[in-house]
Amino acid sequence: MQVTANGISIEVEDMGPKDGPTILLVNGYTSQLINWPKLLLDGLVEAGFRVVRYDNRDVGLSQKFEGAPNPRETLDAVIAGKVPDIPYLLSDMAADGMGVLDVLGIDKAHVVGVSMGGMIVQLMAINHADRLHSLTSVMSSTGNPRLPQATAEAQAALNEPAPSQERGDVVVHSTKGRRTYESPAYRKTDAEYEQLIGESYDRMFYPEGYMRQYCAIVGDGSRVERLKSVTVPTLVIHGKDDNLVRVDGGIDTAKSIPGARLELIEGMGHDLPDGLCARFIELIVSHARGQLAAAAD
Repeated sequence: MQVTANGISIEVEDMGPKDGPTILLVNGYTSQLINWPKLLLDGLVEAGFRVVRYDNRDVGLSQKFEGAPNPRETLDAVIAGKVPDIPYLLSDMAADGMGVLDVLGIDKAHVVGVSMGGMIVQLMAINHADRLHSLTSVMSSTGNPRLPQATAEAQAALNEPAPSQERGDVVVHSTKGRRTYESPAYRKTDAEYEQLIGESYDRMFYPEGYMRQYCAIVGDGSRVERLKSVTVPTLVIHGKDDNLVRVDGGIDTAKSIPGARLELIEGMGHDLPDGLCARFIELIVSHARGQLAAAAD
């Protein structure tokens, strides 16, 4: 369904018991709400949670923006201690999620974010702590420039465009790219990638928004000092074999947030494979239920 939240149009899907505690899922760079694994969604609902997911701005069926920001200029502004002149910031994207909760009449939620979505939920905890029961940051980082960067192969896979915008070229190119940073112990077949990427292409192929999202990531700079003030109970999940956002990013996130719990997973890269969904469900549900129980005491 389309809603107007934080002053923009956002596509939202709401599933599970309406009287259950809410888990708000925030997706990563260029990812659409349909990219969340069905096994994960079903498991969270079966555990009694109301699960809300949405398309971030500039992706999927949510509102598209204008402007072609330059990553180098964005980074230079951050280094100079200035607010970059870009169409929007990650903090605006965090406010979008809070706007979705407002529209649905939800006062507080457990928030779970992956990759860029992990950065967004970190900012929810920094800027909107009163709206959060708990925070789960998955395969994300702090923006700390001192941390190891993605491998050259993974960075190229993320940023190099397909040879054309034809569906077949996009599927082949994206499949090759995702194989460079997928979970080595839980690899998908080509058919699985074709279905996943093809469904996203058919729903909305909009590469124009990618650079704006990328510059929003770059433009937020390091969150290390801001994360030290977070009081929201935090779980950090990261794959030991992630070559896009290195495991150091998860370790730094947990180290920066007081009292954060860190779970490192063997054989996990930079994706949410079906073979790990049971583990994700166990970790997220246990964390959320623990905070609800603590609040009730």
